[in-house]
Amino acid sequence: MALKIVYPICCGIDVHKTFVVACIASTNGKGVTTYKRHRFSTYTKLKELSQWFCQNNCKDVCIESTGKYWIPVFNVLEDSCNITLAHPKYVKAIRGKKTDKKDAKWIADLFKHDLVAGSFMPPLAIRQLRDLMRYRFKLTNFMSSEKNRLQNCLTVSNIQLGNVVSDTFGKSSMNIIDKILENPLDTSFDIEPLIHRSMKDKLPELELTIDGYITPEQAEKLKVIKQHYEDLQSRKADLEKIIISLAGPYAEEVNLILTVPSFKNIFSAIAVVSEIGVNMDVFPTAKHLCSWAGLTPTNNESAGKKKSVRISRAGCYIKPLLVQCATAVVKREKHPEIRNRYLRLTKRRGHKRAIIAIA
Repeated sequence: MALKIVYPICCGIDVHKTFVVACIASTNGKGVTTYKRHRFSTYTKLKELSQWFCQNNCKDVCIESTGKYWIPVFNVLEDSCNITLAHPKYVKAIRGKKTDKKDAKWIADLFKHDLVAGSFMPPLAIRQLRDLMRYRFKLTNFMSSEKNRLQNCLTVSNIQLGNVVSDTFGKSSMNIIDKILENPLDTSFDIEPLIHRSMKDKLPELELTIDGYITPEQAEKLKVIKQHYEDLQSRKADLEKIIISLAGPYAEEVNLILTVPSFKNIFSAIAVVSEIGVNMDVFPTAKHLCSWAGLTPTNNESAGKKKSVRISRAGCYIKPLLVQCATAVVKREKHPEIRNRYLRLTKRRGHKRAIIAIA
């Protein structure tokens, strides 16, 4: 029994940095398939690729997602073709019989029988928002790294502000650090005018914490780190203004997400919208969405034996966010139902599996 031909005319595209190889598979009424191959440069020839598809009446295309190189191809063909974006592991060619032309033909053969699982691709507006939100996430990571470096410099210089103040990057603490950097060799200055009135009772301890020795080299390093941190803070604020403007059309969905427990920050809600979009019809059920986010156990059973059920690596941006929100919920008494469910799961399955279930 032959496999059913789902796409009589379709194309498989093997993407590379400087060129793409396209192979159109045309199947007639008798089930005989003929192939047309063409190689296009990614410099100026991508529009010719779209024209070639129109000439051959090809509307269904399967692209292997290779690094970032598939994105310009996807953008050019998005309006004129029905594109299925395939993860490389689903279209991997047989070892030893692998060339660029054979790769494209193999993708077309798999796709014509509908054997390729397509990746979820939201509309262009959501993808632009996703790109900016992921960049904001990177900037946040850079800022955290600079905070750690600054704290390490203070520790090396035996300035123990972090042991007394709740936030080393608070206003009072930064005033003290600025005063130290003005003259690193003199730490016997009056702290009282620099701190907030609520910290007056900590004045003796603060005087002891700054009684360290900071070398000129460490002081210069601190200045560079502090300047870089402030620059990152400024750039992040500029980026957030752009994100807020782009998220304007999705205000209703963002407000809906903000009603979920532990979602207090508007950027957390925008991050969810940017990752999953606003059209939930692309996911058959809620379980499919959880699986796409990498929050469900894998199926790995052979000979009646269940093997590893670890969650997948999928959802590398949305999964940490949901786990962070779940951790905040279970620590509070405000939502007893969720907290009780977490405690029941923890007794049976442990903290890690329980927090993933809540996420």
